[in-house]
Amino acid sequence: MTATTSKILLGVNVDHCATVRQARYRSHPRDFGQEVEPDPVEFALLCEQAGADGITIHLREDRRHVQDSDVRRARDQIKTRLNLEMACTPAMVEYALELKPDSVCLVPESREEITTEGGLDIVKNKSRIAAVIEAMTDAGITTSLFIDPDPRQIRASAEIVSPWIELHTGAYANAYYGEGREAEIKILQEGAKLAHSLGLVVNAGHGINYTNITEVLTIPHLHELNIGHTIVSRALFVGVEQAVREMKAFLV
Repeated sequence: MTATTSKILLGVNVDHCATVRQARYRSHPRDFGQEVEPDPVEFALLCEQAGADGITIHLREDRRHVQDSDVRRARDQIKTRLNLEMACTPAMVEYALELKPDSVCLVPESREEITTEGGLDIVKNKSRIAAVIEAMTDAGITTSLFIDPDPRQIRASAEIVSPWIELHTGAYANAYYGEGREAEIKILQEGAKLAHSLGLVVNAGHGINYTNITEVLTIPHLHELNIGHTIVSRALFVGVEQAVREMKAFLV
């Protein structure tokens, strides 16, 4: 299978820039400025300058990396699109409706995770997630559901009229150097085909890097990739703007 020929958008997730800051300044009274660094919002602005199509930021319940001030400053300063990753909780729904990001991506959340592992269970939580989608739609905010490429979850997402889904590529990324790689990429390819046939916009993310991106692009019907950790990592060696440009080069 060949890579898609249409342009795929790049959303850069800035969470792990905030992770670096929190490693030193978690208990500091300031979130940015003076000696507190690095600033994830400054990182986001550099990503935009380099061609990022949007900025993704995840405000977790325990505020382990991104802080409220980061999200609000990002909302005020970025010029592309702000995508807020959020848990499907009343508090976060209220927060998003007040903030009004361009889009939200509903993700599972566990205090034990360093990052988000595994997708939402739409099948078991249809009514609750459908209510969030309705509230966001009424506010003019596009909703995406972060799900595993499981046909049951994809069909359930279509049934509750989610405009977008984001296929969780973590299982594939973890299997990249193992025996399960071929099976995992096929699951993603088939999942994307099914989602597209049901009228869903297909995004993907988690564990995508400069090595596996070539094979990720064999997933059909991709609209946007949300990529963070590898860009933050690459930026340590070549700078933020070059890191983003190198990733963008794969997508055009």
